[in-house]
This record gives sequence, C-alpha cells and structure tokens, in this order.
Amino acid sequence: MKIIKRILKIVFALIGLLVLIGIITLWIDSSGTNYLDINKNESISNNSYLIKNVNVIPMNQDTVLVNKMVYIKEGIINKIADTIEVNGIQIFDGEDKYLTPGLIDMHVHVWDRYELGLYLSNGVTAVRNLWGMPMHLRIKEDVMEENIFSPSFFTTGPKLTGSEFIGDDNLNLSNPSEAKDKVISYKDRGYDFIKTYYGLDKEIFDAVIEQAKISEIDIVAHPSQKVSFSYHLNFQIKTIEHAEEIVQQPLQFDLDTIKLQPIIDSISQSKHTNYSPTITVFNNIYQMMMDDYILESESLKYMNPLIKKTDSKEQFERWFNAKKEDPTTVDRIKKQHDFHMTIVKKLHEAGVTIICGTDGGIGVTLPGFSIHQELNFYKEAGLSNYEVLKTATVNASQTHSMMNQLGTIEEGKIANLLLVDENPLVELSTLRNPTYVFVKGRKLNRETLDSFNEKAKNRKNLIATALRYLENLIIEK
Repeated sequence: MKIIKRILKIVFALIGLLVLIGIITLWIDSSGTNYLDINKNESISNNSYLIKNVNVIPMNQDTVLVNKMVYIKEGIINKIADTIEVNGIQIFDGEDKYLTPGLIDMHVHVWDRYELGLYLSNGVTAVRNLWGMPMHLRIKEDVMEENIFSPSFFTTGPKLTGSEFIGDDNLNLSNPSEAKDKVISYKDRGYDFIKTYYGLDKEIFDAVIEQAKISEIDIVAHPSQKVSFSYHLNFQIKTIEHAEEIVQQPLQFDLDTIKLQPIIDSISQSKHTNYSPTITVFNNIYQMMMDDYILESESLKYMNPLIKKTDSKEQFERWFNAKKEDPTTVDRIKKQHDFHMTIVKKLHEAGVTIICGTDGGIGVTLPGFSIHQELNFYKEAGLSNYEVLKTATVNASQTHSMMNQLGTIEEGKIANLLLVDENPLVELSTLRNPTYVFVKGRKLNRETLDSFNEKAKNRKNLIATALRYLENLIIEK
C-alpha cells in the first residue's frame, strides 16, 4: 500500500511539473509577441488625425479621388474632402501617395500571434480564420479590446464533419441533435461562423443549417462529398471554398469546360453565394513538385515551426513520392491548376462574387505573403486590377454583416487602410510593401512592419503551438 502511495505521489508530482513547464512555455511564447501590444498612451497609438495630399482609391467605385484630405477620428473615417479644417489635431502628409482599403484574406489558418504581424506587414488588415480553436477566441478578444496590433479577426468554430473519422483536426458529429448543440455552443462561446467540412452527411448537415438559421450564424462550407454540390447553395451558406472542390466533386476530375458550365450557372443563379477559389494553396502542390528543396527555402522560415515539421513535411513527401512513382503527376497537377484558373474566369464572367482566400498557414502557403500571389492569379484569369482588388476588399466585406464596416474608404467605415507608393489599379505589386498600414486608424510604418517579419522568422515556438493544439483537442473533443 505504501508503495502504491509513493508511486501516486511521484505521478502527481510529474504531472504537476509538466503542467508548470507547459505554463512557463506558453508564457515565454506569449512574451515573445509583446511587440504587438498596443500602448494607448504612445503617439503610435493615436488614431485621430488628418491625412493631406493623398489620392484615395475608395473601392466602392472604379476611380481615384485625387489630392484629397481624409479625417480619421478615433479609428473611424469621419470625412473625405478637398479641404478639411479640424483644430488641434495631428496632420499626416500622404505625400501624393495612394490610400486604399486594407486587404482581407477570407481563408486563413492562424497558429500563433506572430502570424498576425506577418499579415499586417503584407497589407492584410482583416482575416477570416476557418479552423477555430480556443486560442482564436482569446486572439479575437484582444483584437476587439484593441490590446494588440492585428488584422480585424473573425473565426469559425471547429470544422464540423460526420461520424467517419478523417483526422483529429475535425469535430465528428454522430447525430442531428449533437449538431444543433454544437452550433448553439459555438455561437454562445463567441465564434463568428460555422465551418462545415468534407464528410458531413445530409441528415446532420440539414440539422446544422437549420440551427444556424435559428441562431443567426453564417456557414462557411468546404464542400462535403456526402451531399450534392448544389446542396451547398443553401442561403445560410455564405461562401463555398476551393476551386479544386468543383473539380473533385461534381466534375469527378474531368477537366471539361462544357460540363463545368452548368455548375457555374447554378452558382450564379443562387445570387447570394460567394466563392473563395484559394488558387494559391493548390498551385503550391505544383511548386513542391518542382522544387525538391522547398522546405529549406528562405520563405519557409516564416512558417509556424510545428506546421513546418508536420503538415509542410507531410505534404511535400506525399507529392515528392507521387512524382517519383509517376512523373506524369506533375503535368496532371499543372493542368488542374490551369483549369482552376478557367473556373475563376467562368465564375467572374457569370457574375459570381469572388472573394480572396489563400488557405495561408498550412502546407507551404505562407501567412500574409500568399495573398499577393492569389491576387495575381485572379489577374491572370482575366480580372482587371479593380476587379482583382474588389475580391480582397469590398467583395469580402459584404460577405458577412459583421464585416460591412470594412473594405471601402467611405465616411463611417473603420480606418483599416494602406498607404502605397503607386496606384494599385495600375500596378498591383505596390500592395506588397505598403509604406503605412492603418489598423483602426493606428499607423504602422514600413520599419515597424519589417520588424514584424523579422520577429516571426525562425521563431522557436513548436512546443507552445503543440500545447495550444492539445488544449483544443481536450476542450473540443
């Protein structure tokens, strides 16, 4: 009996030690991102001022408002005019540069707070996180309370799927009643949207949609193969994710434009359905097969270390081996990517609202940086620069009512803005390095933005990320 008690004491002591180590690890990781903390008493936190000598690209119309003044009051765009007089306020010289709405990435996977800085440095001032975990609710709270510099932050709950186990990253639902309970719970806990995923069968899916309507919470759908593709055109579903899912599900990998057209028409006829093609993440499969050393590349130093060690490595090995076993795989993937571009072109021609999403944060798809590649793909697909910019500004902001204050430069809108050297309606690349990023009116200069990149590069928070993921498994499962 004494031996058992001693063993139990040792076990409890070890558990206590592990908990203590975990707390210390998370604290150290948290302190590593204190450079994002907002000191509301410092001048950099001043969110009321007058911008002069600036060319405004409002994005509610295809135009440039030349040589304007913009009054930002407490983080809100108060007035835009040729001349504005406000006494006792800071004047900021736009130096004849261009003021645009901040970019919105509508499909990301955030793993740590370092990534928030990466998004900002690339001009992304709002993100929609589509793999919700408890840590995202804490980020959301800090963003809403303006404790940290971050893009405006919106998040789904955990990914909902059916009873079939397809990975511990999903929340398996066994019956309609459980599905309704989860929707209610996620809304009550502060998640903004419901994410439905591959493997969700009709009976449970119906229950999710029914409860989402009652709970007044929008659904974001990664199409499920258990229902028809047209099923996802339900009014409660605001966006469908991934051009590749059109290829994989209704087309069954048949890259036929004639068979594609009825699918495009059905999406167009639904009127309310927005589509997020996420071209970049699939194209990165091709990039992995073309570059045997991509995991050692300079760019991958910005990826979360746990993701790089697991998901990035697993994806690379999968496609490296596929290429090795069948060299024609490379050509097949390239042809599918090209067909995705055709899908974007057809969606646009049919009047479907396209919203920009990258799937940043998984595989080798970098947080922040990838949005510029995604926008370039839309341009290659035939969209004008203005139409391309709409996907990451006004289109995105109109997807959900809670995002309506973003996406355009108009009086009453939140001052999430970029100041860039050239006119992006002529030169998209100017968006890659904004001179200033404004987050709810607070100004971040290029030097500060570059420091965000450096802080995130080669970060050593693998264990901290794993602990947060473990927290998710414990709480959500």
